[in-house]
Amino acid sequence: MDLRDLRYFETIARLEHMGRSAEQLHRTQPALTAAIRRLEEHCGAPLFEKAGRGIRLSPAGRVLLKWAQRLRFDAEDARREIAAIGQGLAGHVRIGIVPTAAQFLLPAAARQLLQEAPEVTLRTVVGLVTMLEPLLRDGEIDLMVGTESPQEPGCVSRFLAEDAIVVAASAEHELFRGSAAPKLKDLTAYRWALQPPGAPTRDWLDHTFERRRLPRPRVQVESTMLLMLPSLIVQTGLLSFISRHHLGRKGGIPGLKEVVIKEATMSRRLVVTWRQNSYLSPAAARLAALLAQAWRAA
Repeated sequence: MDLRDLRYFETIARLEHMGRSAEQLHRTQPALTAAIRRLEEHCGAPLFEKAGRGIRLSPAGRVLLKWAQRLRFDAEDARREIAAIGQGLAGHVRIGIVPTAAQFLLPAAARQLLQEAPEVTLRTVVGLVTMLEPLLRDGEIDLMVGTESPQEPGCVSRFLAEDAIVVAASAEHELFRGSAAPKLKDLTAYRWALQPPGAPTRDWLDHTFERRRLPRPRVQVESTMLLMLPSLIVQTGLLSFISRHHLGRKGGIPGLKEVVIKEATMSRRLVVTWRQNSYLSPAAARLAALLAQAWRAA
């Protein structure tokens, strides 16, 4: 099989439309049709079937897609491993990372890596785990740093650190003016700035209130930009639910204070993950080790 035909096939399988695939690949539709025909002759079975105005994978196509991705990974890994011979710590590292880790881990780890290996280049993608997992699975990134979750087949993870997600507010908030320690029910009187439903920390907090038969937090500002929340709550007086690292002396936001409530403290484990049977360059492996060191120093 021609690797180029397989690359075309992957794109057509993802877009489920020959015209859009031709546009993205900068090839003519007849050229793509010929590539699919060659693959079907080699496999002895049709790879696509009609689906409304588009197409979709046939059972044989789904099998070939799995192997096409594996072949692409193997070819790319072979190229990168051969290129790394004699280079030591060099090359290009692609990392996907959740916002808190991007703010508190990556700068120190990247600084140390670039000091050790000035020729290394980095590409970072910041997002939630749900966005990063497909990128890792499809070979678009080499490493993923995020919250520990059930292990993806074909991936391996290394523990980095425990992180605590806590209720936080401006240090001037009226919750800190009373003599008694705040309780969970006291928080229902105030409004919040939180991530949208579906984000793990948001869902955990909502369920925490529900389990105690309390109304969910009243959200006045909802944002997918997690890094914006600490500064926002200092300026607005809203409550939020963020990593305790935002309150620390190293890199923390001045004017923030934790509302200490044990049952509203979420513990999570951060891990670095990579594809198990794929080539991990020395530079990527070193960055993974440096991330664990950076968290311990944060």
